[in-house]
Amino acid sequence: MVDLHVHSTRSDGTFTPTQLVDHAMEKGLSAFALTDHDTTDGIHEASEYAASLPNAPEIIPGIELSTDLNGTEVHVVGLFIDPASPPFRDYLKEFVESRTTRNKKMAQKLQDLGMEITYEALEEAFPDCILTRAHFASYLRMHGYVSSNQEAFDRYLGNRRPCYVPREKISPCDAVRLILSAGGLPILAHPILYRMSEARLEDLVITLKKEGLVGIEAIYSTYLPSEERQIRRLAATHGLLISGGSDFHGANKPKIDMGTGLGKLYVPDEVLEALRARLSEAPKPSL
Repeated sequence: MVDLHVHSTRSDGTFTPTQLVDHAMEKGLSAFALTDHDTTDGIHEASEYAASLPNAPEIIPGIELSTDLNGTEVHVVGLFIDPASPPFRDYLKEFVESRTTRNKKMAQKLQDLGMEITYEALEEAFPDCILTRAHFASYLRMHGYVSSNQEAFDRYLGNRRPCYVPREKISPCDAVRLILSAGGLPILAHPILYRMSEARLEDLVITLKKEGLVGIEAIYSTYLPSEERQIRRLAATHGLLISGGSDFHGANKPKIDMGTGLGKLYVPDEVLEALRARLSEAPKPSL
């Protein structure tokens, strides 16, 4: 059993990369992909720790890129990426700079509403992290401004809430090309969550397939059986491989566990092996 969609404290999860390795062993996983949002910072830590243990799971280097499609946020997972790829490093550097600007603006908006929060305080509270709205929510909860992270989103941080600041996003096609440039396999993440019509989703898949999309997340924690069947049919129609994962975030998604999701998730090793076999066939576009 494998899990090809997992987050650590380096983005918005609550398990460190090292703790993820331990938890994967407890869950009996043979491999997992560390797919933090827009960062690869945790991959080295997880891989080094796993290498020091007998019978540790394989660590698949990955990422989850946030993109924009006409106002809809679409995520593209990259598996087997090379974090040292120059185009990839350049993009992540620019992304971190734009996210920092956005976070400072959100902190100022919260200050304007009377809350004592600064960007520097967030960095101190969550060191070595790519700061996200989830960190803002946790900070507000820890300092008594809200009773839960969800309340922080509902009142202040969610889309169209008073302290929300949109951030720059690349297009889904750009994300596919970027992942290919880093030697990885681009996977359309959790497509059911975008609430697109079947026709619009198919149009997206056709467009991304032309750019080099390799797979689609057909096995996912929150899918109904009918939804999994829908995505498997879509994959088969367009010659895409299937991928799957829990989207584990630790305490930030407390009902979803690594490997088993809401309790019934199962991603067989054969899914990973089919993706691995495709590695040598994936195109490598120039950016």
